[in-house]
Amino acid sequence: MLHGSKAVDARGLHGLACRRSAPRQQRHSHLNDIIWRAMKRAHIPAVKEPVGLMRQDGKRPDGTTILPWSRGKSLAWNVTVLDTYADAHVANTAREAGAAANHASANKITKYSQLSSTHIFFPVAIETAGTWHYQAVELRQEIGRRTANITGDARETTYLFQQLSIALQRVNAVLFQSTFTTSYPVAIRYFHLFSNVFVPTGFIPAGQ
Repeated sequence: MLHGSKAVDARGLHGLACRRSAPRQQRHSHLNDIIWRAMKRAHIPAVKEPVGLMRQDGKRPDGTTILPWSRGKSLAWNVTVLDTYADAHVANTAREAGAAANHASANKITKYSQLSSTHIFFPVAIETAGTWHYQAVELRQEIGRRTANITGDARETTYLFQQLSIALQRVNAVLFQSTFTTSYPVAIRYFHLFSNVFVPTGFIPAGQ
């Protein structure tokens, strides 16, 4: 069967990496929005996609804090999701867990190296199979710690991890379903933002 211009097999994994899969961009925006909202919950002023930070090429990180994060520098972050099973990654991820996330993080650090004098940069690299780059873990834990200081709830780090993980896996499901034949119900191929979580159209929670 063809999905876009590429033949896919019965595993249906091609949809996770296909550039023609519309939900991939929504996935990135939603994960970034979860991080930005977590910053707000921790009373950390932050902006998404700030302009004018890199005058040479106009590149923008996904977000920055307005006030210093550490050592007198603001925080900048950039979200990227890599498909563990993509042809470009699977040879490395089969040998080393997180290989795709590690490679992408190194590329992001190089890409935003011009910010090093004014910002502390964190690549938030996550693989579709669930592996996180260690800097993404560190950022999640620090945001959770600062939020817990505000709310008094020690589970804030866990909540943030769950939000990001659930968003990732729900979009994985949508992308997987997008590789099915057109006879499959079209409604479940798409999703809406509801209560800050991806929900496939027509999805009925268990017990309802």
